[in-house]
Parts: sequence; C-alpha cells; structure tokens
Amino acid sequence: MTPTINFVAIDLGASSGRLVVGCWDGGQFALQELHRFANGSVRRNGHLKWDVSRLWSEIKLGLSKYASRFSAPLAGISVDAWGVDFALLDRDGQLLEEPFHYRDSRTDGVPQRVFSRVPEREIFQVSGIQTMQINTLFQLFSMVESGDENLVRAQTLLMIPDLFHFWLSGEKSVEYTEASTTQMLLCRERQWARDLLGGLGIPERVLGVITHPGTVLGDAQPAVLEECGLKSRVPIIAAGSHDTASAVAAVPRMDQHSVFISSGTWSLMGVESKDPVTTDQALSLNFTNEGGVTGDILLLKNLSGLWPLQECVRQWQSEGRRYSWDEVLLLASDAAPFRSLVDVDASDFLAPDDMPGTIREYCRRTGQPVPGDDGAIARCCLDSLSLKYRSTLEALEMLTGRQLKTIRIVGGGSQNKLLSQLTADVCRRVVAAGPVEASALGNVLVQAVATGCLGSVGEGRDSIGLSADLVTYEPRAIASLDDACDRFRSLGSVAATKG
Repeated sequence: MTPTINFVAIDLGASSGRLVVGCWDGGQFALQELHRFANGSVRRNGHLKWDVSRLWSEIKLGLSKYASRFSAPLAGISVDAWGVDFALLDRDGQLLEEPFHYRDSRTDGVPQRVFSRVPEREIFQVSGIQTMQINTLFQLFSMVESGDENLVRAQTLLMIPDLFHFWLSGEKSVEYTEASTTQMLLCRERQWARDLLGGLGIPERVLGVITHPGTVLGDAQPAVLEECGLKSRVPIIAAGSHDTASAVAAVPRMDQHSVFISSGTWSLMGVESKDPVTTDQALSLNFTNEGGVTGDILLLKNLSGLWPLQECVRQWQSEGRRYSWDEVLLLASDAAPFRSLVDVDASDFLAPDDMPGTIREYCRRTGQPVPGDDGAIARCCLDSLSLKYRSTLEALEMLTGRQLKTIRIVGGGSQNKLLSQLTADVCRRVVAAGPVEASALGNVLVQAVATGCLGSVGEGRDSIGLSADLVTYEPRAIASLDDACDRFRSLGSVAATKG
C-alpha cells in the first residue's frame, strides 16, 4: 500500500460530531470515519446549553480509536464547528459555565435594544455580519444587561472550536474564520471592533489573539497524548475553524460563476468575494460577510436549511413514527408539489416545541392549504427551501453583478436527491452535489497546506475535483413554478398582516 500522511479532522455540527482521518497519498485524499456521536442542546436551569464536557470525552475517545487502529503518526489535528457560540474562562483557564446554545431565549429582543444604542447600519458597515439574534454580539450584550457574574469574572473568550484547541494544545487563540461570525470583528481590518464593543459595555479584556487559518498552535499536551494512547508528538492546527469556511474550502471547481451551498441543519449559500459587501442593499437583504480560509470573503446568507424537516422527523419519532430519511423523502416525493409554503427563516421556526404543528399553524394563518399528513409537511419544507435558494441566488447576482451558472452543494444535504433536483428545477441552474463530508475534507486540506504537504487550497480543490464522487442535476421545467415563486415572495407580508 502507498504510505500516506494522516490528519484527524474533528468536525462538530449542531446535531452530530465526528472524527475523520484524512489520508493524503500525494495525489488525493481518502477519508475514514473514526468515531461519530450525537450532539444537541441540553436544558440547564431553564436555558439551552452545550455539554462540552461530553463532547471533549467523545473527542478523546475518537483519538484513542486512531491510536488503536493506525500505526502511522498523526501529522495534525484540527477542530471545526458551528459559529457564534463561545465559552468563557477564568484567570486560571477554567470553564466558568457550560456554553449557551445559540437557540437559547436569552437573546429575545436583544438586537432591538442594541440598535437603540448603535444603529444597525453602523454595525453592519464595520462587521459585515447580518443581524441574527443568535450572534455572539447579542449573546454578550444580554449578559451585560443582566449583570451576569460570569462575564464579570471572565478573562478569556474562546469560540467553540477554539475551546477544544485550547484543551488539546494549551494555547488560547481565536481563529479568524470563526471570529468573523461573531459580529464583533472589523471585516476589512480583521481585528476586534473594540470601539463598538466598548460602547456596548462588553469587556475588551476577554478578546483573544486572532490567528490566521492554518496556524500551527503547538503540539498536543502530554496528558492528552497519554490518555489517548498517541505515541508521538502531534501538531494542533487551527485550520478553518468555522465549519462553513472548511466546507467551502473543499468545494471543487469553485469559480466566479459558481454559488456554494453548505447544506445541513443550516444552509449557507453564497459566493467567494475579494472584498466585503456592506452596502445598504446587502443589509436590507440580510446578507453576511464571513471569513474564508484563503483570505477571501464568503458573501452568503444563513438559511434555516434542513432544520425544520429535522425537527419534524424528531417530533414524528417521539410520536412513534420512526421514519428513515429515505422514507421521509419518499413520502415527500409522493406529496403534491408547491401546495403549501413557509418562510423557513421566519421566527416561528427558530425553536418551536412542535415543528409540524407550527408549520400547520403558519399555513393556516397565511391562508394556505394546511398540510394534512407527514408527507405533505415534508414536501412543504423542501419546496420552501428550494424557493428560498432561488430568491437568494437572484439577490447574489444583483449584489455581485455576476452571472451565476452553477450551484455547488456540499455537506450532508448534498445526499438529499429530492432537494438537489428541486434546487436545479426551481433555480433553473445546473446543480453539482458533493462531496458529503465537506467540512472534514476542507479541515484536512488546510492542515495539509499548513504542514507543507500541499502548496495551496487551490491545489487541494483540484485534487478533490478529480477524486470526489459528484452528482449533477439538470434543471427540468415545472409548470407551476412562476405561481409558486409569486406566492412565496408574498409570504412575509401575508404573515405580518394575519399574525
């Protein structure tokens, strides 16, 4: 067998985590899953939190599996995860409390109170980040408002992947792509927006050093090596710590006429841009400018993605209907298309207790047919998401002045054949789907660049383009499409009128 250089990507998502071995043979990457585990919110004293202690145990278990299965030393370990959430440490580096989950209700109404002190337009022009109540800026301001003792005691803020890098290496830093999600970074200077934060009473002392993607933080701590059974030193690398940045790094054949969709619980849809776009039009359309691993800006929109359907499946399972994903998609395929539509990003769907019931109520309130069975609800979710993709595509073309010809879907959602075909049909664009494990692959790719195994991210993308299994979907004509688009565009005003 050809000897390989091996890296471990620790890829943490909102609903699951995984450790993946990326083996580089000098020409292409091969991925092997080491360990997969569930993730999700836990409720503590009426708040939604992340159980990071359990995640840390799962990470160490996964690394132990590497030690037992592979004889080759590791060339690197890196963590990527979701954005906006953070941990606060005391002066001794100890966790003050479990990190809050971005869906926790403590940020309800906070954006409006922040904007009463600093105008939304001003914040957008300096940060480039769209207004979402889950943003780090609003989470911290909620702590300022409540006089939270943990913010008073805190000495260091680390984003979720940076926390695990710290526990692995002992080094505290905040990687740029992850920092860019906070709404607290100057999007052009790529430094903390200290004037903004000071004006909101957020203590500057907690802001850590910002590191560039691909920074080698140091070696794994001896105690970690011993506990996991790893026999030699292992570099800990801050690759693209934000999972979207890592996923986009792995998009093959990405060019100026391509749109990416990193598809999962969230759908991140956008383009690569040399400079941030912070115009009033971008603000009104709720676009955001996040950091990419190559230094480019990812001009994108955060869409609710497969979250509504995932929550429907969870609810159905609790009621005894334990569908597989293939069964859910079959039910949706058999249902009437474009009969009922929802705005997947409406606040109704942020964190309801009963997602199917919430979808029915939204349809009732907006004067639409109420989905009568599980298949109709699943179809409503997928039809609505594909129409959201179309409106986002149109906005991207307007903001960039580019003709965008191909939609490139990566991540777990790229396996959803019905959604991929719907996206091609509704957007009237060719869709290229894959790779599935894009975040892990991009993570490994940046590690390979950081250690000199690859010359650039571009070289890695070329390799992925040659070796990945990509599926192409050609657009098909839909007779009712124009009517569906018109009804979808009107949903916001109808919901407001009848709310």
